Amino acid sequence: MTNWINTVSRDHVERGVRGRFTQANHGKPHMLRKMARGDWLIFYSPRTVYPDGPPLQAFTAIGQVADDEPYQVEMAEGFTPWRRNVDFLVCSEVPIRPLIEHLDFIEDKSRWGYKFRFGVFRIDDHDLEVIRSAMVAPLPKETTVKG
Repeated sequence: MTNWINTVSRDHVERGVRGRFTQANHGKPHMLRKMARGDWLIFYSPRTVYPDGPPLQAFTAIGQVADDEPYQVEMAEGFTPWRRNVDFLVCSEVPIRPLIEHLDFIEDKSRWGYKFRFGVFRIDDHDLEVIRSAMVAPLPKETTVKG
C-alpha cells in the first residue's frame, strides 16, 4: 500500500468528497495510474478556491482509493478529466503549520511549501499517521458497565 498527498484547493476537494472521487494535476492520468485500490490519499489545500482564493494551508480530506483503474468523465465539451473513486473518512480540516516539524517529507522546514508544487506525491507511513491522527478522531474506547 502507498500513501499519497494530492494538492487541491478546498472547493475542488469538497466537490470530490461529495462525488466520492479525486482528480490530479488538472485532470491528467499519470499519477492516478500509479495509485492502487486501498492506497491512502490525503488532500492538502493551499487555497480555499482555485486559482486565487484566500490562502488556507490545511489538510482538508483523507480517504482510500476504492477502484482498480482511472476512468474519464466528460465535464464539458473538450474537457474529459481522469478520476479515481475514493472512500473518504469523516475528518476535520487541520492546519499544516503545527504539523510541519513532525513531517519527514518536509526536508527543509523553512521552505515547507516547496514539496506541494508537485501536486501529487508519496509519503511514508509515519507521515500518514501524523496527519491522519490529527484529522480523524480516535475511536472511543469500549466501556463496560458492571451491574
